[in-house]
Amino acid sequence: MTSSSSPSQAAQRAFAQNNPEGLRADALMEEDVAWSFEIDGERDGDQFDRSDRAALRRVAGLSTELEDVTEVEYRQLRLERVVLVGVWTTGTSRDAENSLAELAALAETAGALVLDGVIQRRDKPDAATYIGSGKANELRDIVLDSGADTVICDGELSPGQLIHLEDVVKVKVIDRTALILDIFAQHAKSREGKAQVALAQMQYMLPRLRGWGQSLSRQMGGGKGGGLATRGPGETKIETDRRRIREKMAKMRREIAEMKTGREIKRQERRRNKVPSVAIAGYTNAGKSSLLNRLTGAGVLVENALFATLDPTVRRAETPSGRLYTLADTVGFVRHLPHHLVEAFRSTMEEVGDSDLILHVVDGSHPDPEEQLAAVREVIRDVGATNVPEIVVINKADAADPLTLQRLLRIEKRSIAVSARSGLGIEELLALIDDELPRPSVEIEALVPYTHGKLVARAHTEGEVISEEHTPEGTLLKARVHEELASDLAPYVPSATTA
Repeated sequence: MTSSSSPSQAAQRAFAQNNPEGLRADALMEEDVAWSFEIDGERDGDQFDRSDRAALRRVAGLSTELEDVTEVEYRQLRLERVVLVGVWTTGTSRDAENSLAELAALAETAGALVLDGVIQRRDKPDAATYIGSGKANELRDIVLDSGADTVICDGELSPGQLIHLEDVVKVKVIDRTALILDIFAQHAKSREGKAQVALAQMQYMLPRLRGWGQSLSRQMGGGKGGGLATRGPGETKIETDRRRIREKMAKMRREIAEMKTGREIKRQERRRNKVPSVAIAGYTNAGKSSLLNRLTGAGVLVENALFATLDPTVRRAETPSGRLYTLADTVGFVRHLPHHLVEAFRSTMEEVGDSDLILHVVDGSHPDPEEQLAAVREVIRDVGATNVPEIVVINKADAADPLTLQRLLRIEKRSIAVSARSGLGIEELLALIDDELPRPSVEIEALVPYTHGKLVARAHTEGEVISEEHTPEGTLLKARVHEELASDLAPYVPSATTA
């Protein structure tokens, strides 16, 4: 276990020294400085969300604390100062350090200032205090020395572990799940996204409600005549709170189901028009939004932060051969993604399951890209999308280690290395998408009268036109189309259809 003797900069340097490869995300927000319209505007679009999000960003080191105690009010505005705690149960020490580094990135994305991080080697987390009573006392000393006001644990704590650890360290304790939920609450913008986050938060908080003093007292029971008549002790206030939360959760589920209906109608319309769909899935901060902007010019927010974009974006795109398809950006995944979020965002993640092709984006410059691939595929299995064809897109190839790229390209048979920033490999990716998208099953040649030009237009939008010639009798069309359109074109076929 490591400790920090300085409450601010020295503690951060000490934690960085314990991670010699610079694993801690100590500059997540520097992307705003590096981003410029002249360099990145053509790729990422207008980026309207960037100024909105940066407008209220908290800055470390700026204090509004008033020294004069005679002032009417005493104010203090600063970042939460946190200490990270991890339990190393399996794998190597490098795996444990990578996991804690990711927790540091999550904490900084949520707006906290990481002071120190400690890891304990155990067979399994302690059932009472997560790290054991002795180590909990040591953690209390670290909190006092560093001046931290929050402890973040790299795992999901039970309600009992949460209470007992707080009793020892005497500061607020949260776990990885609560931290991710807080980030989602900050970044959700659409009505559906906010509802999904609210539902996940209520599911998480329901078993963790706590009461003090009168919150545990019983309300007066009701008799026939009311007033002073009682039949016995009523429910406690904490029971009342739980009942109200369950009622809100039921209402929220109904609202999400109604919003899901609208999303399903849009999917049915795309399926009716036989428009293929491609879903971009991958680990958070792997570059999914950057890739969407590069392929379609969607103008989606791009930021070097975890879970920068949550709301799914669907854009129309075209293959090099002229075939139309839709490209959908989905919410990013992370190791040990809370099951509350998987359940709440299921309607959004169904974009992946209903797609014809998945672009699985992985950060090629990450210290452990294989772990990212495994974490994303675990969530893909949860949403029932294992039968959808997959292309592994190794992003940030310009910043990745060449040996790592070679290893990934060798392991993943259907993979390609690209760079959404520089445009490296994008043309090859578009050609690969064109080859992998499902093609119409029937090849047909028909002489379509000019009075039925709608059939020719449908062949262009729903099928793949091989050749087109205008003759005095009509349009001689040779194309690959779906069975429904083939039956509509059948009366105008001068010869037998070749399937």
